Amino acid sequence: MADPRGFLKNGRTGPTRRPINERIYDWNEVYNPFPAAELHNQSARCMNCGIPFCHEGCPLGNLIPEWNDLVWREKMPTAADRLHATNNFPEFTGRLCPAPCEGSCVLGIGDDPVLIKQVEYEIAEWAAGQGLSPQPVAPTTGKRVAIVGSGPAGLAAAQQLTRAGHSVTVFERGELLGGLMRFGVPEFKLEKRVIDRRLEQMRAEGTNFRTGISVGASALSNAVAPDAEELSVEQLRSEFDAVVLAVGATRPRDLDVAGRELSGIHFAMDYLKGSNLVCEGLLHEPSISAAGRDVVIIGGGDTGADCLGTAIRQGARSIEQLEILPEPPERRASGNPWPTWPVIMRTSSAHEEGGERIYSVSTRSFIDNGAGAVAGLVVEEVTLTPAGFTPVPGSERTFAADLVLLALGFVGPETNGVVGEIGCSLNERGNLIVDDQFMTSVPGVFACGDGVRGQSLIVWAIAEGRSCAAGVDAFLSGSTDLPSPLAPYTYAIG
Repeated sequence: MADPRGFLKNGRTGPTRRPINERIYDWNEVYNPFPAAELHNQSARCMNCGIPFCHEGCPLGNLIPEWNDLVWREKMPTAADRLHATNNFPEFTGRLCPAPCEGSCVLGIGDDPVLIKQVEYEIAEWAAGQGLSPQPVAPTTGKRVAIVGSGPAGLAAAQQLTRAGHSVTVFERGELLGGLMRFGVPEFKLEKRVIDRRLEQMRAEGTNFRTGISVGASALSNAVAPDAEELSVEQLRSEFDAVVLAVGATRPRDLDVAGRELSGIHFAMDYLKGSNLVCEGLLHEPSISAAGRDVVIIGGGDTGADCLGTAIRQGARSIEQLEILPEPPERRASGNPWPTWPVIMRTSSAHEEGGERIYSVSTRSFIDNGAGAVAGLVVEEVTLTPAGFTPVPGSERTFAADLVLLALGFVGPETNGVVGEIGCSLNERGNLIVDDQFMTSVPGVFACGDGVRGQSLIVWAIAEGRSCAAGVDAFLSGSTDLPSPLAPYTYAIG
């Protein structure tokens, strides 16, 4: 194990962020390099618990105590092997995952948990620095698999199935690969070169990629490349032995209040995609810009924070971020015990940079500027009760805004495109129904990721992609040696 007294000698010390007055003028990732000596000290804090609850917190079942110990012993090649044994893309999770493993770390019962996410990040970056060489691929099976969607679930399934010897083609309707990692996550959180270097490895292993291909009709025109080709479901089914739907939960949750039809009110993903396309060099300027505008972001989650950091870099005049839930506590509340995910106050890099967060408010209506555009919004304070949110009488407030961004989450996969045309069954929430092998109600058609479980974490997407790949391999080959991190986890049918 790592230093048996490491957690007594070393406190938790995380990476520092670049100065605010430097980073808001560029789109580079916000964190400074993490010192090697501090990485050694942080890995030493792992207690190598007899029952490592961090495994349970991580949907991938990452072998966290093992690679903490290996980092402490300065055996980085072996640590990288152990990390990649359970996670295809630790460079993505090391940046974007909120680290539920840390929430269930045993050390976190009475102290700050181990800095698991940063150790993962450092191992992944060390490995990338050595070159992400192609991994061994099994002899070809002669079977062809189509994967619709190139987000983390689709990419994980693709890499696993390619390595199992199948011929895999990933279809992406957007201009570039990566799904919401590419178009929804700002560059300051994930520089897209990180996606590109992993895609190079996958291409070298034999995975095929086709961008600008819309399988069936697509409802969200903003998600489709301008010159996209349409591939019919019939053609897809006839050319491939199995299909994996990794389509995500891309239908945004709307806000049904008076004035919603006014111009200047946009879904968060419409806003973020334009900014990312500018960073990719595919647009000269975004179609929606916050420059010189009064911005209100409705939604207090990660997507709202992404909009905040983007608006700051675009030069917004003022920014408010509204959240209907009450402000969370600084420490775990009594009703939120270990090892559940700690619902506590978190400050992202964007929140450090500017704007104001306002809690316990609900939007009543939008204000017309007289010319059909938004000029502001009316909100009221609410209290959270067991019966729901209750308005506080006399608490109405008005905010000026000529740009409103709706970051309210998503309500499931699009159903009038490939999902509906194939005829897959949906549950009462509108998500795809799969069995314990991740097959849908249509034989030979599988599904994984947010389209199955609803909007969730990147680590769940990768875990589902890996488990789905095992199901596809068993379907095509009669058995599988691919790991399935979610077995015997199953989804209820019907």
